[in-house]
Amino acid sequence: MRTSFKMVLFILLLAGCGQQEAEHAHDETGIVPLSYTHYSKNTELFVEFNPLVVGKFSGFAAHFTILGQNFLPLTEGSVTVSLIINDKGIKSSSDSASSPGIYRLGLKPIASGKGKLIFDIVTKGYTDQIVINDVIVYPDEESASLQIKAVDSGNDITFLKEQAWNIEFSNAPVRREPFREILKTSGQVLPPPGDESVITANSNGAVLFATNKTVIGSEIKTGDHLFTLSSGNLTQGNPEVYYNETKAKYELSKAEFERAQILVQDKIISQKEYLRAKMEYENLESIFQAVSKNYSKTGQKINSNSSGFLKNILVSEGQYVEAGFPLAIVSKNKKVLLQANVSQKYYNKLPSISAANFRIISEDKVFDTESINGKVVSYGKSASSNASFIPITFEIDNIGNIIPGAIAEVFLKSSPIPDALVIPVSALLEELGNFYVFVQTGGESFQKREVKLSGNDGTQVHVISGLMENERVVTKGAYAIKLASATGAIPEHGHSH
Repeated sequence: MRTSFKMVLFILLLAGCGQQEAEHAHDETGIVPLSYTHYSKNTELFVEFNPLVVGKFSGFAAHFTILGQNFLPLTEGSVTVSLIINDKGIKSSSDSASSPGIYRLGLKPIASGKGKLIFDIVTKGYTDQIVINDVIVYPDEESASLQIKAVDSGNDITFLKEQAWNIEFSNAPVRREPFREILKTSGQVLPPPGDESVITANSNGAVLFATNKTVIGSEIKTGDHLFTLSSGNLTQGNPEVYYNETKAKYELSKAEFERAQILVQDKIISQKEYLRAKMEYENLESIFQAVSKNYSKTGQKINSNSSGFLKNILVSEGQYVEAGFPLAIVSKNKKVLLQANVSQKYYNKLPSISAANFRIISEDKVFDTESINGKVVSYGKSASSNASFIPITFEIDNIGNIIPGAIAEVFLKSSPIPDALVIPVSALLEELGNFYVFVQTGGESFQKREVKLSGNDGTQVHVISGLMENERVVTKGAYAIKLASATGAIPEHGHSH
């Protein structure tokens, strides 16, 4: 029994050693395998292979990922790898993937030196080429083992291509580009001072609507007849009676003035009497002209005193009004004000606000203040305990369908930062009030990186520390990588090298 037990133990140990040798075949020579990750516009290449040595075959496990909304494995098409040294080269091709996304290739170099690897991809949908420069071919394995040293991965998290291809996954480069911070808030469209004028009754009477221009929203021109004030059967304050009385007084004063002109020449009346007759005539003439200007047999006409559009009607048909009573409001509608309400915590950002996008709540169209000649005219200079918000006001051209009084959703934009480091908002994860991202340091390696942020425009964030330009951050699938890092286990490769 003891002999049998020893035999079983020996067989198990032998099998274990055999499996270990199969999984780490590259350890037999002591040479550390190489890996490269490169991107083109359409494709990500992650390739692993043993260092290139003259006369030695090196197998390539080339992983090809199609870039897009979700990164997907390349499953159809042919791939060719070429090794070029001093304008001479060798190549290896594969017409199909050995498994989704993975192409098996191999090269046996014939000359040492520094060259480049060229990967050509041909599919039904597109063609692509990825070049890896400064690839060294060693004269022998000893030279390779002396030159290539293992790199400590440190705190890198391993997340295999096969895992990424099985979930919604994508990454994006950290870029430098113009950036504008955006603050989302609410606001209201207001008429600017002097933009609106009130049409008032010039006498007593019952209101009669004159034309179809007395419909809210109608375009109005200066002098357009809008209302008529009918005297009807009024016993007091009757405009028609007042007109006739004024006309009679005017005609009488005119006759007396003309008579006085003759008498003063003959010195029958004094100069003082003449001037009194002249003054009375001129006063009554002014009054009569004002009364008769808008008078008709149907009543007193009320005309618009400015151009614009009819914003509001303040009376009803047949309503009795007295002189001075407001009848309607006409808006010039050339300019409007957009007033946004900003939380006090953003008070220090107000001086940097230079523009805004806004959407009227009842509409889908988004307006940009910069495209309609908008500018900041004022903002609150102080905050008080009684006010939760601080106003900032823009003056903008009214392009015809922005109605004063409308409620708006407003996105305030800061002045442009010309060379800001930005990443997509979707890359951010939050933990205990701090933000971090996962940076893809290699084809299957990632780092958790805390970042400090300055602003947000709704789609991108401005990063002030924690990242460098052209690093790639995970924008989809970060939570899966977070779970992988939490387990602390290194997943087994689904492919051998």
